[in-house]
Amino acid sequence: MTGRDRKNSIKALFGGDILPAGEAAPETKSLPTAGEPGRTSSGAVKAMGLTLSSITREAEEARALRQALEEGERIVALDTDRIEASFVNDRLSDEERDDPDFLALVDSMRDSGQQVPILVRPAAGTDGGGEARYQVAYGHRRLKAARRLGQKVKAIVRALSDEELVLAQGKENAERRNLTFIERALFAQALVARGFERRLVGDALAVQKSELSRLLQVADSVPIRFVREIGPAPKAGRERWMALSAIFENGNGAEIEKATDEVTSEQFRRVSSDERFQKLFDRLAHRAPKAVAAVEEIHRADGGLLAKVERKGKAVRIAFPPDVDPAFIARLTARLEDDYAAFLAARKGEMAGKS
Repeated sequence: MTGRDRKNSIKALFGGDILPAGEAAPETKSLPTAGEPGRTSSGAVKAMGLTLSSITREAEEARALRQALEEGERIVALDTDRIEASFVNDRLSDEERDDPDFLALVDSMRDSGQQVPILVRPAAGTDGGGEARYQVAYGHRRLKAARRLGQKVKAIVRALSDEELVLAQGKENAERRNLTFIERALFAQALVARGFERRLVGDALAVQKSELSRLLQVADSVPIRFVREIGPAPKAGRERWMALSAIFENGNGAEIEKATDEVTSEQFRRVSSDERFQKLFDRLAHRAPKAVAAVEEIHRADGGLLAKVERKGKAVRIAFPPDVDPAFIARLTARLEDDYAAFLAARKGEMAGKS
């Protein structure tokens, strides 16, 4: 690998173009050095929604990728239709349906480019034009975002065995966006079904034998069609998934009918993944479902939404849409104390008149 190739690959890591060896690079703005003020696009900051932990994680990945590039690996730009998913799926979320960060990722790649490459390996066969095909080891969400944007995806191509791909995929999930309990359970089940040794599966998920056994128990006990209807359920956790699996394991078949009725209801489909889990669990465990908030809308004279009043039990919440004038909200907030005092005084007078 020439010095120019390496320079171009490192440049591509930070969002620049990927250039053939020997081609002159266009003039670019250099990255700010330590101590220099840097300018950041407000749109990029809003889209990425970066936290301190995510910034640290990206920096660690950048260092690791720079090391890989120094060791001779290159970043290339690939057409997304030449890349297929890993042979084992590890996500239950359908893009933004249960993955709210996906849209932020799309916005970030639109505004700032793809900052971190995906990892692929050569796949068998070619596409219709005779071009080589590839398979993702990690970076499925970045690949989906690039497809949505209609742009090429930056990737490191590495020859990987099936075992190496599985380990790379598991490591990526642990370091970037950890799988939920049920996603890990299905990942483990799929690997075992393909004949991988349990030791390798445990290494890919970074779990001990006892935890792997629990993951497989849940994956084998809860019918997959109900799992897919629930989705990733990030807050459900091991204990509640094990409790749900025990219901199916110890049931007499009636729970299948109840579960089918629940997951096909319109109300079930409208709520979040965690709420879908809770609804199904409550239905099968014969628990009274949690109270659903009643929402009342208040409209302006022109028909536009002014506010939503949400009542759940004794709690009441008023929410204003973003287009409501903040000055009106401030005035309303300032009046609350005086209006409530006047209300109490009027009620006290009414009570005195009745007595």
